[in-house]
Amino acid sequence: MKAVFDLKEAMDKKMISTNRKVVTFGEVMLRLTAPDFRRFSQTNEFIATYGGSEANVAVSLANFGIPTEFVTRLPDNAMAQACIASLRANGLGTEGIVFGGKRMGLYFLESGASFRNSNVVYDREGSSFATLRPGMIDWEKIFADADWFHCHKRAPTPVWKLYKRPTAWA
Repeated sequence: MKAVFDLKEAMDKKMISTNRKVVTFGEVMLRLTAPDFRRFSQTNEFIATYGGSEANVAVSLANFGIPTEFVTRLPDNAMAQACIASLRANGLGTEGIVFGGKRMGLYFLESGASFRNSNVVYDREGSSFATLRPGMIDWEKIFADADWFHCHKRAPTPVWKLYKRPTAWA
């Protein structure tokens, strides 16, 4: 298995293909977007979707026909089940998702308009992913049939402990 830090380079060099499984790891959050380019102060309604960098990468890969597994930690509730249904509808494997904690991370989005930049407000503190600890994810099982791994450089330390083994980069 190889670590992927530059996904574009890997795709350009054809190092990732439809017969090689990619595992992505990161936080997926509930995104609440103010509709019609409104500011937060101009609306009482929000459009709910799910997103996060690594989930978005996995969806992009799945759209190219590349098998993907998305790994994260979510609470055991109806919102998390709706999120998982959305991930699956986009072609992602979700067997690596573990359950625990009390809530999903949130982010609020004001879409940019004309000369106004987009505005994002994050609410991640205490989320299921933020409270992830070593031993909560069975990395040996997840990586058993994986060819590539993608995560953010700020991913929690449980994932990096796996790579201290000398055979991890073989």
